[in-house]
Amino acid sequence: MDTETLVRTRRALHAVAELVLAGPQYRDSGTIRLRACAGGFATTAEPRLRVIGAELVAPGQALSLEWTTCTALGAALGLAVGAPAGLYGDGAVVAADDAVEADPSAARRLARCFALGDAALRGLFAGADPVIWPEHFDIGVTVDGVNYGVSPGDAFQAEPYAYVGPPTPRRGEFWNAPFGAARPIRELGGVIGTMAFLEQGRGLAATA
Repeated sequence: MDTETLVRTRRALHAVAELVLAGPQYRDSGTIRLRACAGGFATTAEPRLRVIGAELVAPGQALSLEWTTCTALGAALGLAVGAPAGLYGDGAVVAADDAVEADPSAARRLARCFALGDAALRGLFAGADPVIWPEHFDIGVTVDGVNYGVSPGDAFQAEPYAYVGPPTPRRGEFWNAPFGAARPIRELGGVIGTMAFLEQGRGLAATA
């Protein structure tokens, strides 16, 4: 898959996650936390919404994300769309009236990244409840002050990657990113390989 299609789709899904799922959920239920679900990601409280591949799914409705705007999605669902106000400074940087274009194949690939991250984090950390955060659109947990997770890609790296982010900078070959350590998902060989990378980071973060 070409990088341009993947980035365009990630941008679209990030916008929907932030403006259509997390923002309305925060205003209705007081939380911005999203979660991985079969085929994509979903809210954790009201309103009950899911993104499955390149579709936004609500009770009784399935809306295409192949070419639309967050404003149009909100109108179809009767929601006032918009980011959670006053919680963070970054985000999708997509306006509600901007076009979003999600390629179905790319959307399925990104959904698999969230599923892989969810499985690896739950497998490594007993009792973990991985969260997809709408600010950076990654799935992660924080354990003993260290962030662990999987990103579908961002300004740092266009392709999906796993990461370990300690609270203070570390030195050494493992620590190859400004925030800690990162490895492309394609190099890790699935859930087991991702768990191994995160476990290595946990050990190094504890001994630094």
